[in-house]
Amino acid sequence: MSTTTGAPRAGMRVHVQKFGTFLSNMVLPNIGAFIAWGLITALFIETGWITLIGDWIGYDGGYGPISHLGGWGDYAGGGIVDPMITYLLPLLIGYTGGRMSYDDNMRGGVVGAIATMGAIAGAGVPMFLGAMVMGPLGGWSMKRLDALWSHRIRPGLEMLVNNFSAGIWGGFLAVVGFFLAGPFVERFSDLASNVVDTLVENNLLPLTSIFIEPAKILFLNNAINQGILTPLGTAEAVDKGKSILFLLEANPGPGLGLLLAFMFFGKGAAKASAPGAILIQFIGGIHEIYFPYVLMKPKLVLAVMAGGMSGVATNVAFGSGLRSPASPGSIIAVWTASPPGSLLGVTTSVIVAAGVSFLVASFLLKIDRTADEGDLSAATADMEARKGKQSAVGALLGAGAAAPGQPIRNIVFACDAGMGSSAMGASVLRKKIQAAGFDEVTVVNKAISSLNDDWDVVVTHQDLTDRARQRAGSAVHVSVDNFMGSPRYDEIVELVRQTNGSETAAPAAAPAAVADDEPGTDGSVLADEAIVLSGSATTRDEAITEAGQLLVASGAVAPSYVDAMHEREKSVSTHMGNLLAIPHGTNEAKGDIRRTAISFVRYPDGIDWNGKPAEFVVGIAGAGNDHLALLSKLASVFVDADQVERLRSAPSAEEVRGILDGVRA
Repeated sequence: MSTTTGAPRAGMRVHVQKFGTFLSNMVLPNIGAFIAWGLITALFIETGWITLIGDWIGYDGGYGPISHLGGWGDYAGGGIVDPMITYLLPLLIGYTGGRMSYDDNMRGGVVGAIATMGAIAGAGVPMFLGAMVMGPLGGWSMKRLDALWSHRIRPGLEMLVNNFSAGIWGGFLAVVGFFLAGPFVERFSDLASNVVDTLVENNLLPLTSIFIEPAKILFLNNAINQGILTPLGTAEAVDKGKSILFLLEANPGPGLGLLLAFMFFGKGAAKASAPGAILIQFIGGIHEIYFPYVLMKPKLVLAVMAGGMSGVATNVAFGSGLRSPASPGSIIAVWTASPPGSLLGVTTSVIVAAGVSFLVASFLLKIDRTADEGDLSAATADMEARKGKQSAVGALLGAGAAAPGQPIRNIVFACDAGMGSSAMGASVLRKKIQAAGFDEVTVVNKAISSLNDDWDVVVTHQDLTDRARQRAGSAVHVSVDNFMGSPRYDEIVELVRQTNGSETAAPAAAPAAVADDEPGTDGSVLADEAIVLSGSATTRDEAITEAGQLLVASGAVAPSYVDAMHEREKSVSTHMGNLLAIPHGTNEAKGDIRRTAISFVRYPDGIDWNGKPAEFVVGIAGAGNDHLALLSKLASVFVDADQVERLRSAPSAEEVRGILDGVRA
């Protein structure tokens, strides 16, 4: 489990990268909807594939159902093409942006969508830029408003307050979007379109590759593509049926030509790895794979710039473009998004771009008289330094261990709510890290929704790793299936030892015991009536209900919290390993928690928990962070086989509390 880390990021480039990542996180989850719209458009509009093939074979029947779907002929103004681009896609982006800005809370998404609807209704162009503004604004502002009264709502009134506050504030933002955001974005779109038209009319559009290709190497492509090209290109595609803007950054030709040059004229590891990289880049659409080859020999940026310019010039000459974004930038995605009349031009542009890039790169490689064949691993490290974190490309290109002098500083455990499983896992690893003497390394737990690109290592349950990658795509990700005793923890400690090396201080003292007066462990967390020494449940779901009902009976949660515990279990198992399960509610169910509490149920015969045995079920309701000390203590108990055996044989609730040490009713 090796990684490569780069130098600390700073400056304007970092801010642009983070802004681009934020935009990508709004758009990329909804790419499927863009593809669906593109396919429907390509098939069913008046100049689509179906009518083209029909005319070619001499079909003289009617196109009634096709025109109905496409909204042309007798059905002009109807169909599903225009409603999807006008309403569905911007609302999805607005919802996603709102949810992101409110820590993955659906209320933020709802308010963001309401605000976006106002901008849509207030403009006459597809409101993608408006959605990227109003969606996050809605979620962020709703989060700030909720913070004003979150601790002042009387029990039982949470749903009423939450629903009406979201409705009132969402309605206000919709009015703001209608009168301000919509008209402003429409004028901005018109201005930007005029600029693009001017560049095309004066044959200057190819010059954009001078900026776009180097920007890709610096990982600024997300800000350019998702923030500018995709919104403007979509608006142009609605007006003209296609847009060349979708091809300015996504054309796989320049990267293909560069890699072909390395395959024929490169040396060493670069030559050997180029064929595999071609498959990943051209078919898989992962352009990032060729960045280290450029960084290894920076003058080769001239090759991709020349290839990009020639590809754009070819598309301008053919008048070709795409109907929708090609994501990822694979030749398959490019062909899929091409309208019939542009397929020849688009294909030619890829071939020309690849050919020009190949010729320039081959020439530069041939005249390179240096004996050094280039260090691909070092170039990959440089790429990751520019990106700011470890990249999957490093593994694909065979990058080695972490670069010396770039130590791991922060590790985060992430789960759905950042409340239960991640807190216990973080406690176990934190003790291992401290015992190894790495006091400078912090280990914390968070909800997946609050992750960003600032973490060195992200640890998640194996069922959540893909979601975590979307939030912190450049971190080192470690998947576990047992939070209490995973062997991956020792691998992480070894990784820290390799990367932090000589910085290691003397071994840290053992963590202090949890004090009786720490928040959440003063007797109000685990009550006598919430301890059951012989549970009646025989299945996982029954055990969740039993633990949840104990929380309800103690007055800690509303009855609906039990349903949220079951919902949480559907997303990822709460089985921690070492015979322990800690069912708890979803992040959205925080409002159902009246106070922090836990319940403890022992099952002498065991429960089958998704194929794993569970003898101890601890139900958790955490109103804030005051339960984290308790979870840390629970973790220290359940990693100790002797303590687990004592819990198994404890004859009374009082002895259970004594074993847990600090959890008193």
